[in-house]
Amino acid sequence: MSAFTNYIDPAALMRVKSLELRARMVMEGFWKGLHRSPLHGFSVEFSEYRPYTRGDDPRFLDWKVMARSDRAFIKKFEDETNLRAHLLLDRSKSMTYGSGEFSKADYAATFAATLSFFLMGQNDAVGLTTFDQKVDQHIPARNRPGQLRRLMLQLERAPYGEGTDLGAAMKGLHELIRKRSFIVLMSDLLAPIDELEKQIGYLAAGGHDLAIFQILDPREIDFDFDKATHFRDNETGKDLYIDPSVARSGYLERFQAHLDSVKSMCHRYGAHYRLVPTSEPLESVLFEFVTNRPR
Repeated sequence: MSAFTNYIDPAALMRVKSLELRARMVMEGFWKGLHRSPLHGFSVEFSEYRPYTRGDDPRFLDWKVMARSDRAFIKKFEDETNLRAHLLLDRSKSMTYGSGEFSKADYAATFAATLSFFLMGQNDAVGLTTFDQKVDQHIPARNRPGQLRRLMLQLERAPYGEGTDLGAAMKGLHELIRKRSFIVLMSDLLAPIDELEKQIGYLAAGGHDLAIFQILDPREIDFDFDKATHFRDNETGKDLYIDPSVARSGYLERFQAHLDSVKSMCHRYGAHYRLVPTSEPLESVLFEFVTNRPR
């Protein structure tokens, strides 16, 4: 049973104007849910443990934690206790789409802000890179006074880009980040992934841990439109008149093929992958991220 019984509805959350306040509200709900979960009593120790992974020495398993959480964790060694994390955020025009009261960009920015709060609360260093067709803004990973505010100010900016070039963005990040890091990509990934895959391979070969969150509006996932509609491509400005009853089958087939390609790419390079509909409460996404986060 989920530890979360009182989710914050994303639509209600996005009505809060302050990004920082939204992130704090998600964090408050997350800690309350964690308190009620089987991991109760373990939350204050999260920064000192990580999930057991294949190849770890079982002698370092913490059996007490396993007994109360039914999960296998090992105590981190001293050089593992502080993480260097980089959040890579898509700010292209496609992220401005939203079938309801808020856009994918609003949701992604709130998720990034929440992750920043969580990671810095664990004494980890956090940086932020935004991109569209290229890297736009880059804040190096730090954990010092003023860093969180710098991140919030950047995340509050509205999307300003046009098209999306995932490969160029990842290549730019590879050139900016020299130390082994945990890289979190947040994007709708609605672009060709051939070049992205090559750059993901380079980053994985460089020893970086990778997590990819594909953030999509529910209607992009199920194409649940009930009448013929004018659609506009946010990145090209092109208008299309589409009858969903005719187009749905072909759209869903191509969409699933794209998702399968993304998942296969992540599997090949050991990257954590998560499809995130913007209708999903952020506490749930964060809880899964924390309890199943990559090594």
